[in-house]
Amino acid sequence: MSVNSAQAQSPSPIKQALRAIEVLEAKLDALKYAQREPIAIIGTGCRFPGGAENPEAFWRLLRDGVDAITEVPADRWNLEKYYDPDPDTPGKVCTSEGGFLQEVDTFNPEFFGISAREAVSIDPQQRLLLEVSWEALENANQVPDNLHNSSAGVFIGIYLNDYSKVMLSLGDVSQIDAFSAVGNSLSVAAGRLSYFLGLKGPSMAIDTSCSSSLVSVHLACQSLRLRECHLALAGGVGLNLTPDTSIALSKTRMLNPDGRCKTFDAAANGFVKGEGCGVVVLKRLSDALADRDNILALIRGSAVNHNGRSSSLISPNGLSQQAVIRQALENGGVEPTEIDYVEVQGTSTSVGEPIEVGALEAVYCKSRSQDKPLIIGSVKTNIGHLEPASGIASLIKVVLALQHGEIPAHLHFKQPNPYINWHELPVQVAAQRMPWPITEKRRLAGVSAFGFSGTNAHVILEEAPVSQPVEKTIERPLHLLTLSAKTDEALVQLAERYERHLANNSDLAIGDICFTANSGRSHFQHRLSVVASSSRELYKKLAAFRSQQQPVGLFCGKITDSPKIVFLFPDVGSEYIGMGRQLYETQPKFRQAFDRCNEILHSYLKCSLAEVLYPESATSFHIHEAAYSQPALFALEYALFQLWKSWGVEPTAVMGYGVGEYVAACAAEVFSLEDSLKLVAERGRLTQALLQTGEMVEVFAFGNQAILKEVTYSQPQIPLISHSADEIASPLYWVRQVQQPVEFAKSIDTLTQQGYGIFVEIGTPTLGEMGRNYSSDKVWLSTLHSDKDDWQHILESLASLYVRGVKIDWLGFDQDYLHQRVELPTYPWQRKRYWFDPNNNGYKKAEILSQANYQQLNEQLEKTGELSKEELNLLPKLLGLLTKQPQQSETISTIKPKAVAIDKINALTAADIQAWLTNQIAKDLGVKPDEIDVRVPFDSYGLDSVLAIAIASAGKQFLGLDISPLLLVHYPTIESLSQHLAKELEASELEIFEI
Repeated sequence: MSVNSAQAQSPSPIKQALRAIEVLEAKLDALKYAQREPIAIIGTGCRFPGGAENPEAFWRLLRDGVDAITEVPADRWNLEKYYDPDPDTPGKVCTSEGGFLQEVDTFNPEFFGISAREAVSIDPQQRLLLEVSWEALENANQVPDNLHNSSAGVFIGIYLNDYSKVMLSLGDVSQIDAFSAVGNSLSVAAGRLSYFLGLKGPSMAIDTSCSSSLVSVHLACQSLRLRECHLALAGGVGLNLTPDTSIALSKTRMLNPDGRCKTFDAAANGFVKGEGCGVVVLKRLSDALADRDNILALIRGSAVNHNGRSSSLISPNGLSQQAVIRQALENGGVEPTEIDYVEVQGTSTSVGEPIEVGALEAVYCKSRSQDKPLIIGSVKTNIGHLEPASGIASLIKVVLALQHGEIPAHLHFKQPNPYINWHELPVQVAAQRMPWPITEKRRLAGVSAFGFSGTNAHVILEEAPVSQPVEKTIERPLHLLTLSAKTDEALVQLAERYERHLANNSDLAIGDICFTANSGRSHFQHRLSVVASSSRELYKKLAAFRSQQQPVGLFCGKITDSPKIVFLFPDVGSEYIGMGRQLYETQPKFRQAFDRCNEILHSYLKCSLAEVLYPESATSFHIHEAAYSQPALFALEYALFQLWKSWGVEPTAVMGYGVGEYVAACAAEVFSLEDSLKLVAERGRLTQALLQTGEMVEVFAFGNQAILKEVTYSQPQIPLISHSADEIASPLYWVRQVQQPVEFAKSIDTLTQQGYGIFVEIGTPTLGEMGRNYSSDKVWLSTLHSDKDDWQHILESLASLYVRGVKIDWLGFDQDYLHQRVELPTYPWQRKRYWFDPNNNGYKKAEILSQANYQQLNEQLEKTGELSKEELNLLPKLLGLLTKQPQQSETISTIKPKAVAIDKINALTAADIQAWLTNQIAKDLGVKPDEIDVRVPFDSYGLDSVLAIAIASAGKQFLGLDISPLLLVHYPTIESLSQHLAKELEASELEIFEI
């Protein structure tokens, strides 16, 4: 080629420059999109006043226009002591009402690996956040275990800690322990959540007062767009346990004496405090779509700013509110006129409301007509002002409104605020519940939160993208639902929740239910699995389980150890017409493996494998001919093996007989699939010829030698139980294979001695039936059964494996089917009361009682007229008993161990040490000894470094040994540690120790 022709073919400098510009523009567009990519809300969790324990209950409260404000509960503060309607009264709260949660003193510490002792010292806000965050992840169908060591982030709004005040106000600091500092640090609210879930992305607690949780959402979105994290938990939490903040707010006239938020009403006179917790799970939209997540709504844009220097620190600033709204719209690429609804700050103050409506008018209403007004409302009229959690409550309300196509009613709006010129504004308060239907125009909303710190936040929400209907080309006729919990009681309650959910949502597809539950939840020790063909059948079987029945297809159990599985591959004789046909027609993975075998065998057989096993005529005789039945059985067993493998069920050992041993060898990678089929085809041909000629087995072996030398052999990649001393990865073994006697009992003994407890037959139950005779205490399962539908039997075997602790790849299980993620019930907490209470100190009670003046008490009680003379005469005796009993308990607890001499140090057995350790650890954890399982790891009980040091110290006193706290890491259970310490004692020369 000449120079001129080469130059003619190369692009000109101008074209090269244009191409470079195009590339740069594409990169710039990608960068701009990344900076503005919508963020998908894929899960929510909440705990709000009025019994709104979850998003579903919260929506019912909103939809029904419930006013959730109640009188201050007696366990918060004494109304008689602190309430006075006059806000100027020193030391008093001007309102007796608020929005409160129930049972904030309860918790399920064992679930989170927290000891009972530590739970008492943890701020209930942290405890509440743990529970609600877990519920949000389950709502998002994100398995927490899959997030371990990931870059997921945590962003939590929180700004007050009343619990530490409770501790100090009770006047006894002796119960403040090593856990109290961490347990009451606001920063740890986010850090503890990241620690528990094992998240390594950004983790922070944010305090901007009332805008804290919405600022947290903004920061989470930024972090996602900057790719600092791939998933984020964002939200806020706040509890009102003491009256001091309410006293201060009373003096500022921010609290309404009648205890209601009357936002935009002429009678508005301040807000009412509320409490709660809300968390959302966020992903970049592209990731959420790729992961097939259930998208609830989108965050298009957000912004945060500050009032700067204005009239006062805590006064709202209209210009700053306008600026933050405009910035949020710009960041989201949204025009003001596209917004249908704004969830306002709405703190019901005479100063704040005109300013906020003025800011909305300036930004949203310039090009808006009166006939299409901007709709506004505030959730504070339902549940009060949740302060650090108020923004997330507002956001979750709007997400629910978008989902349900309705704008909930804004309560307590009777007479419009006269300081707002409503007649000239294209703004309408949602005084009644309003439809918000899906139309061709996308639905968008704004959410505001303005903190009295001066920090403002605004978020733009958009409805979730419309999911395209999925056309299912293939489906299983049966499905498998799995449920699990950390206790039996929780499992029963979880099953009851699913039962109710199915009754209330009969339109849910069973495939979607099972896919979501199986792949979107953690799997704990206590397990339940149910095989069913429809949601109705599933409902009935769960109802039967609640009634302590166990219908066909329902399995339950508790995992005690990690099972070791053996796959058994049977020989010919078990095959039958139609074997595996249902799987072939409805299970793509099985069909692909079977068809692959058929493709390889094409050059060896005169007909297809489908003609052998699934003939059009039931009178086909190919299945009775060794030349066809042996390759067909191999293909079937190989396809079943690949199916189990795709479900994550892989053996730790394999064993086979006859043709089945070839499948086992192929599964163990002794030889390739192609070589396996070549051998089996030849084996079948020779067998058929021998059956016809009646020649001896030796002739068969001789005829098979030549082809065996053409095969490439490898060492088994998983244990393969052979039946002779010959090297299995050699031609000699397979030459002699047909001659070797089958010593089934010996093989089973070998496997059971090695700890194998589950035997799965990759075919019909022929070997399993023999196995039960030799080892009935083991689990014997099969894949197919001639008297059952294929799916019924294989799913029952899978269900049985699941409840015995076999790990299943549930995404692999459903990879060939198109199922949608749906909302399902969340975990049922097993709560008990954990609260700092010095009155639990028996000695202190005894001291108070011993100082009582019987005569004075008699006089006071007599004046009440509620006790008879005989009852009053019993008072001295009752006080004496009450005084003595705690003192006795105190005396017993302070007795010091006495040194006891023994002849030999090994007089203390491992059982003795185990009993001592159990009692010591129970004491340190704050539980009863019978609640301790000696085989459960220490960290499951919440035993951390603080408690490890305490146990090591007590052990030194008891045993006289220097015990390092690190021993609890190397020997992580009471059982293993006791055995180790017993050996240490045996080697020790110490002869005096304390018991």
